[in-house]
Amino acid sequence: MRPPARPRAAGTARPRPAGEGPAQQEYDGQEATGPTARGVRGPGRAQGPAQESAQRPAAPAGPGRRQDDAKAQAQRRPVEQPAPRASAPEMLPASRPGTARATSSGIRDDVVSDQLADRLAERTAMARYRMWRRIGWTALALAVTAGLVWVTFFSPLLALDPEQVQVSGQGTTVDVEQVREAVTDEAGVPLPRIDTVGLREEILAMNAVKNVAITRAWPDGVTVRLTSREPVAAVPQSGDVYALMDAEGVRVGTVEDVPDHLPSIVVSLTDDEAGRRAMNAALEVLGALPRKLAGSIQTVSAATQDDVRTTLSDGRVIRWGSGAQVELKIKVAQTLLRAEPSARTIDVSSPALPVTR
Repeated sequence: MRPPARPRAAGTARPRPAGEGPAQQEYDGQEATGPTARGVRGPGRAQGPAQESAQRPAAPAGPGRRQDDAKAQAQRRPVEQPAPRASAPEMLPASRPGTARATSSGIRDDVVSDQLADRLAERTAMARYRMWRRIGWTALALAVTAGLVWVTFFSPLLALDPEQVQVSGQGTTVDVEQVREAVTDEAGVPLPRIDTVGLREEILAMNAVKNVAITRAWPDGVTVRLTSREPVAAVPQSGDVYALMDAEGVRVGTVEDVPDHLPSIVVSLTDDEAGRRAMNAALEVLGALPRKLAGSIQTVSAATQDDVRTTLSDGRVIRWGSGAQVELKIKVAQTLLRAEPSARTIDVSSPALPVTR
């Protein structure tokens, strides 16, 4: 028979078996020592299985008791889980074709590869679209340009219509039909292709034409404006004919009789230099005369270039001298013709000292 165990005082610590923790110490520190302690709770502690077992009467101490207490403490103590240890970063294997792996940010390699491939494909498609759009605009511009060139230079839309050729300024000496024929030779040619420079030179080659201006009248016409050479005198020639001369000494025609509105020059057209200078002086004076005075002149004579004379229809004679200061001489002569109507000769060869007889 074992002797009964001696009761322990309240709060007395007993040896703690190996493996017990603070929870067992707390239980031992509040373990009741007698029957009167049952039902009493420690301050600030919730009643539970551990409390109830602590409030039970203490069993006699012994080896069996100790083993039972150790089992109970082991059941009541929570099993401690070992803390996970920090491990070194896992070395990821090298990527292989067709193998997906996760990156440090959690995105798989196959996702990154797909996104990069999509971006590259999008850029390639955009570059291809821009290239084709540029090619399309270039082709359209070339087509429009080719169409405009064809319409402008080769189509019949802008071809010259002979009915739309207009000639003006022919005067009294220009052959209008000859000018019109030169222009209508270009009928059917588009206006931009008509050589207006060559056409102008061809018309200027006509003796009676002094100047010409050619303009295109869109879409199918041409306008020709002429400046004709008007004769100022008729010069007798061999063969009983007269050469019509303008103020610049250019022959603009040949007639058999002297026109009523033109005076005749008693100077033959010879290759003599003196005769040529005399005729030029007479033509210079006649070309400067006003229309009314020129219309009243019947004949012009010029023995030399400094002795130009004109005979009016009433028989009066005006001596002009040379062609110098012809404008001043004309004003003086007009004044004297009005001031002295009975004078038969008016000499204005020296306009500062005119003489009348």
